[in-house]
Amino acid sequence: MTLEEKIAQMQNASVAIPRLGIPAYNWWNEGLHGIARSGYATVFPQAIGMAAAWDTGLQQRIGTAVGTEARAKYNQAIREDNHSVYYGLTVWSPNINIFRDPRWGRGQETYGEDPYLTGRVAVAYVRGLQGDDPDRPMVIATPKHFAVHSGPESSRHHFDATPTAKDLEETYLPAFRTSITEGHAGSLMCAYNKLDGTPACANVKLLASTLREAWHFRGFVTSDCGAVYDMASADGNHFAQDQEHASALAVRAGTDTTCGTEYRHLADAVRDGLIQESEVDAAVRRLFTARFLLGTLGKDEADRRA
Repeated sequence: MTLEEKIAQMQNASVAIPRLGIPAYNWWNEGLHGIARSGYATVFPQAIGMAAAWDTGLQQRIGTAVGTEARAKYNQAIREDNHSVYYGLTVWSPNINIFRDPRWGRGQETYGEDPYLTGRVAVAYVRGLQGDDPDRPMVIATPKHFAVHSGPESSRHHFDATPTAKDLEETYLPAFRTSITEGHAGSLMCAYNKLDGTPACANVKLLASTLREAWHFRGFVTSDCGAVYDMASADGNHFAQDQEHASALAVRAGTDTTCGTEYRHLADAVRDGLIQESEVDAAVRRLFTARFLLGTLGKDEADRRA
């Protein structure tokens, strides 16, 4: 692939490369309590309600049902040559932020305020979504938003979360840790906000030191929608001087794909020496590993549709 072709694969609406036999793929799908926005589907209670059942076995069965419907919808979409948003196999769920602040508008999407309960329910849901075969997952789950994201709605795009080291380890990270180390989630979504002064999607301590080194995560990281843009926007994090620098910082930290089009600036970032093409290659390699595991490329895709 050329540099430009690689970069095009690192945005949620990744384009086809016909000369290489690579079909288009949209990384964005939603399955918080049922597959969303792609037509008729089974709808389960909101996440806060599912957690109230205190039943991890039930949660895993729900995840299995959601993953099965996601795979069925994908298969039908491919038969119809439909590669659009909400029909893919990378499901941006579950939401495992700790719901401490009622001013946040997405508390109903979480499993509540208890780190232990959240972690156990999250592992069950991830296992249900992905299935029993790690070499051929039904879908790839994407726990979100990493990390310490559940602050006031009005400032969610730019607030700086500054928990104590104890609170970070005991409250905000446990559910993410278990989702990766026990649930083996194949993906993770980084958050809009800063953590200790650095945006989550450019936070080396969070994405490299904690996620990849300490937890041995081998999957891919996606940004929340517009999170990379927020790094340099006037009403965002004021962290990077422009989108070229923001994109380079995010990729260097380990954000492999963005929900948005910010990464179109990466070609200039490579030419200007802000990032090496080898770092782009590392991100693309993780993304294509996921696509091969899911069976969305080449002969394996045809086999999966049979």
